[in-house]
Amino acid sequence: MSRSSRPNILFVFADQLRASSLGHVGQEPVLTPHLDAFAQQGMRFTRAVSNAPICSPMRASILTGLHPLSHGMVTNDLQLRQDVTSIAHVLGEQGYRTGYVGKWHLDGEDRAGFTPPGPRRQGFDFWAVANCNHLYMEGYYYRDEPEPIFIDDYEPTGQTDVAIEFLQDSAERGDPFCLFLSWAPPHCPYDQVPGRFRGLYDAEHLAVRKNAVSPDMEKVAGYYAHISALDWNFGRLLDALDALEMADDTLVVFTSDHGDMLYSQNRGWKCKPWHESVIVPFIARWPGHVPAGATESAPFGLVDVMPTLLDLCGAPAPKGMEGVALPHLLLGQPGPRPSSTPIHFHLSYKTFSFSEWRGVVTERHTYARFRDRAWCLYDDAADPYQQRNLVGDASAAEVEAALESETAQWLERLEDDFPTRDELARRYDFTMNENGITPYHFNEKVTQEQRRRAATRVERMAKA
Repeated sequence: MSRSSRPNILFVFADQLRASSLGHVGQEPVLTPHLDAFAQQGMRFTRAVSNAPICSPMRASILTGLHPLSHGMVTNDLQLRQDVTSIAHVLGEQGYRTGYVGKWHLDGEDRAGFTPPGPRRQGFDFWAVANCNHLYMEGYYYRDEPEPIFIDDYEPTGQTDVAIEFLQDSAERGDPFCLFLSWAPPHCPYDQVPGRFRGLYDAEHLAVRKNAVSPDMEKVAGYYAHISALDWNFGRLLDALDALEMADDTLVVFTSDHGDMLYSQNRGWKCKPWHESVIVPFIARWPGHVPAGATESAPFGLVDVMPTLLDLCGAPAPKGMEGVALPHLLLGQPGPRPSSTPIHFHLSYKTFSFSEWRGVVTERHTYARFRDRAWCLYDDAADPYQQRNLVGDASAAEVEAALESETAQWLERLEDDFPTRDELARRYDFTMNENGITPYHFNEKVTQEQRRRAATRVERMAKA
């Protein structure tokens, strides 16, 4: 395959960014001029789905093309097995320079721990990573030594600086590259955002999302401010590609690991089957290959990312991959369209008001069930804010039966026996605390330095 037909990969993803919270979608008053322009330059998937809407499980699925019961990351703060094959393993063998910058959350219970060079890095050569940090003005990363490098700015800005340095170095080397850049916002805390972006939003006058119940508008404004800050940094990345004359040779993807309910359906965070949790942005640009200004409404699961990118790079897919290569959807070409993609939440915390669930997203519908009964069914075309649950509605009986059958087929295909929380802990050999949460902690040396820096957080946010 010629170099011109084998793209560089720049894969940028946020943490807990729902698809509806981008300006061009038109549902929320978020200012995202760079991402709005980017969507006009490439393909936007309107039904991109976080198959497992929680951090570690979905991140592992993005990198491996496997669902959680296969890669074993069924909840947060476990360590990804070293015998799985990641996209970095495959592309590294194909001559790509591979790099990862930002949040990892795949290396066990020490969220501030150092991941040494070797198999726990899952094939990535260049490394500037924090396992899991959500103090955005006290950010840091590790390279190849166990000493954290602190960022004297908003964490995504510092991470973007490192990513641009990687791009510059790659331009000098001339080899194809695959860089993953993982930003932790707009995940809470919603108030740790530079003042110039928080100043864009007046909490008292923001429009309320149609299905939000009693929202704390200060937090909503902070969420939006994080998104605008990410948008600004994304613009910096695109400018760097232009300056390095690499834009035409680079497939750029922007997405998120999952969304954020943020008071919709009277719920918070992720782990839910509703749009705000499972429908994520997915925009791709590769000039001359991906059609500009196009949209695609077929269900596209994030588990399909690895096989799709490998296909576009002319690289072989590992045996046993559960995601499906769908490059024709990205390229705007004819080909098979998936009827559905599965959604699942495998280990529910005891503090939740619901248990584990499974379901599907189709081009038009969202469906989820518990072990013993159907939970929710929405006609997303007729009811875009999912305000009418059709489970048990006689007018939707045929649709409900069809989606129940579709869900059952996915369970069979994935050999998913719908295990309980305790069965999962035995099967994958992990422990839980009294709330059903896998324990995690922070390296005390890092924590002490973050506490020291926190004393000047307000001042640094004002300057950032």
